Amino acid sequence: MSYKRISFEIKDKVAFVGFGHNDSKAMTVLDEETLTELRDIVEEIHTKTSELDGVIFHSHKERCFLAGADITLISSMQTESDGQAGAEAGQKIFNRIEDLKIPTVACVHGVCLGGGLELSLSCKTILISDDKATALGLPEVKLGIIPGFGGTYRLPKKVGLPTALDMILTGKTLNSRKAKKLGLAREVFPKERLIEQAPKFFKDNDKKSSFKDSIEDLVTDNVLTKKVIFQKARESVLKKTKGFYQAPLKILDVMEAGVLKGRSSYLQSESQAFGELCVGEQSKNLQHIYFMTEKVKKYSGPKGEGKAPKLERGACLGAGTMGGGIAWLMAKNNMFPIMKDINYDGIELGLKQASKNFSGAVKRKRMSKDDFERKMRSISGQTDYRGFKRVDLVIEAIVENMDIKKSVFSEVEKEVKPETILTSNTSSLSIQEMSTALEDSSRFAGLHFFNPVHLMPLVEIITHDNVSPETVEALYNWVLKSKKTPVVVKDGPGFLVNRILMPFMNEAGFLLEEGVSMKDIDDACLNFGMPMGPCRLLDEVGVDVGQKVAKIIHDGLGDRAKASTLSGKLVEKGFLGKKTSKGFYIYDEKGKVVGPNEEALALFPKATKKMSEVEIQKRVFLPMINEAATVLEDKIVDNASDVDLGLIFGIGFPPFRGGLLKYADSEGIERIHDELVKHAESVDADRYTPCELIKTLVKDKKKFYEL
Repeated sequence: MSYKRISFEIKDKVAFVGFGHNDSKAMTVLDEETLTELRDIVEEIHTKTSELDGVIFHSHKERCFLAGADITLISSMQTESDGQAGAEAGQKIFNRIEDLKIPTVACVHGVCLGGGLELSLSCKTILISDDKATALGLPEVKLGIIPGFGGTYRLPKKVGLPTALDMILTGKTLNSRKAKKLGLAREVFPKERLIEQAPKFFKDNDKKSSFKDSIEDLVTDNVLTKKVIFQKARESVLKKTKGFYQAPLKILDVMEAGVLKGRSSYLQSESQAFGELCVGEQSKNLQHIYFMTEKVKKYSGPKGEGKAPKLERGACLGAGTMGGGIAWLMAKNNMFPIMKDINYDGIELGLKQASKNFSGAVKRKRMSKDDFERKMRSISGQTDYRGFKRVDLVIEAIVENMDIKKSVFSEVEKEVKPETILTSNTSSLSIQEMSTALEDSSRFAGLHFFNPVHLMPLVEIITHDNVSPETVEALYNWVLKSKKTPVVVKDGPGFLVNRILMPFMNEAGFLLEEGVSMKDIDDACLNFGMPMGPCRLLDEVGVDVGQKVAKIIHDGLGDRAKASTLSGKLVEKGFLGKKTSKGFYIYDEKGKVVGPNEEALALFPKATKKMSEVEIQKRVFLPMINEAATVLEDKIVDNASDVDLGLIFGIGFPPFRGGLLKYADSEGIERIHDELVKHAESVDADRYTPCELIKTLVKDKKKFYEL
């Protein structure tokens, strides 16, 4: 019998099952058709076991074994029973693989995630390639679900309970070296030799355990020890997630309750949990984010007549902390960057920042010391324009002053090739106005990174009236290549993220002026799911920077963007935030919060006003929703998903809520409108009056995601 999605042949008494057959996509997934074929193939193998020496599962793809279950299939499930039935169908297939009376070997090269790893675990032996593309893991928790094809049952038996919990609860992936070390893979080979080596393991399925492994197994198999392991894992999950995420807690419940269960009853609990989670609002929101991030992995904007240039050599104008971060990113992507500044003090600071970022990778064993030295040597720190004729991309990261920036661009344009793309990392100044300094502004755009560069995934690509489509496409592709998330934004005060973030900061100032305590404000936002409260965030950004950006946005948007005067008082006293060790909070030499800055608090009205957590949350998030709607009105971005992607990756808006506008849709636009009207009457009309788009959505009974 022939199959469409999976190749199946028997040769020299060995059955070869190959995924990705006749599949043009880069990543092979377990969709409905593939699972059906796999089921039929496994049943056919069961009828031929007496004729076979073993079975080898492999892939025809260059960089993918199996990328897991098709997320579209998961998202289509509408009821818990749909989800449970889907999980049970996969479990039955993998049980039949596990129950084969002949040797089974999974030859894993490339991506092996989710259902791909669960299939591998149902085999008696896992062999993996030594290629950098090989990565094994169970990332389902990132979608708000539990591995549903037996992963939580089989992985602990393979690598031990502590390692399995760490992998399943975090969704982390293992490279070849780590997978072999932890016992997930039996052996590592070059990808070209994987399949030819597999038959050698047909007669040698049981790896001899070392004395150390035997002792560890004996300890972790103890019921009391397992109880402690689960207790520690639960404490760790609650500390990291603050209890916001349902999936890791459900995973712990299933795995702990299943300690003494047999396969059948355990897998029933797993499939039931999968059904409950996959149709829940939280998982649907996380699935929504997955589809948004997948969508932006390919440029879909306007195409020019010419070909988008490849950006292979880079330069950063301005060193310091931000310039050093950008130079680090360029060096990381083999661009041999030039980092130019007006003095060597700035260059030294930039090199120190780049070194700090690379050192973190060495410490986490993601980079060797030799690679560290090589990458650092690839950064050229200088005070002149030597070498700029070979550069394809220039990113400016100097002081936030329009006149100085225009002067620098006018100067640098004469020092580079005619096709070199020039960009500004400005966080608030007009890209349109900046472009007037250039003779050829078609090759100029904004490229706004968020600080710190090595941690923040978002990059805003800011356009202007004369930018060429080729320039935008080239920058988009470069951001993707740099493993960052691009969002194309039209020019305007604060662009996308800072414009919507500003009400969050401003309202905190007004609440402080009204006598609400800083602790209550920040705690309310933390309990909503934000990574930090507005006062703490302003310290991180820099109180002086926040004040400057607030003024620019106020000048551009009018009184709905007006700010309180408290930031100015802090700046006058030199309380600029984390960078000066004092802002709203006090910081130690490692940059960790020691406590509130009592000197700063003394500048505010006495904190005597009690306000409920919900009311504080309304005060800060309602104006953000209103401003996000005006961003769509002004066509700064094309759709609601661009807004949500920007805020999730730019300021850490809680992913489990699906994004700011997804959250607004779930709360109900009419309810949002009514709350804005109520606050406009009781708090401030300028800051809370609903914009026209929100009024229109209410009138037409539509949502943001229906525009």
